[in-house]
Amino acid sequence: MPDFPAATPRARVRVPLRFHDGYSVDAELVTFHGLTDGQEHVAVVLGDPGPVPLVRLHSECLTGDVFGSARCDCGPQLREAVERIAARGGVLLYLRQEGRGIGLYNKLDAYALQDQGLDTYEANTALGLPEDARDYTSAAQMLQALSVTDLDLLSNNPDKADQLRTLGLTVRDRIPTGVFTTAHNVRYLRAKVLQTQHTLPLGRLTELNAG
Repeated sequence: MPDFPAATPRARVRVPLRFHDGYSVDAELVTFHGLTDGQEHVAVVLGDPGPVPLVRLHSECLTGDVFGSARCDCGPQLREAVERIAARGGVLLYLRQEGRGIGLYNKLDAYALQDQGLDTYEANTALGLPEDARDYTSAAQMLQALSVTDLDLLSNNPDKADQLRTLGLTVRDRIPTGVFTTAHNVRYLRAKVLQTQHTLPLGRLTELNAG
């Protein structure tokens, strides 16, 4: 068994979700007691989760999720994940891990360095910060508190599946998300493939980057 304390559900509330393109769905938002990092993470339960629900760990991105920034693919991934999970039944964990865990201000500082030619990981390193500071212990706690032990993971990031498995969960399959490219995020997406082996079409991204 994993060596971390159990979390417990704190409150559950029904919330109708509405997106800018007109898509809407009802969700149950769940908060928790006892998360190891002390952050206010939220589980979004969608549809009718079965024995092996579809799960996404979505790291908070104020610029992408709220303001529609084209420098990343976070907003479109969030929108896609909600619809796909609702159709099958599962859980989206909205994790307060802005900027891969370095925080909003540091992320914007990293953006300034990217404007000077560094990629997203090099920019973090230049600031004396980890390339990816995210730890998914709280995510594992949340899933176990919701009685989820077996799951399919909606993610392009192999580290998320690896960490969940190390934390004692059974990730049956890792299902890639869509590819949401803009003129402003191609270098960012390509760096994800080269640096952290994200499941994205490198050939297509290289071609777009060259263009």
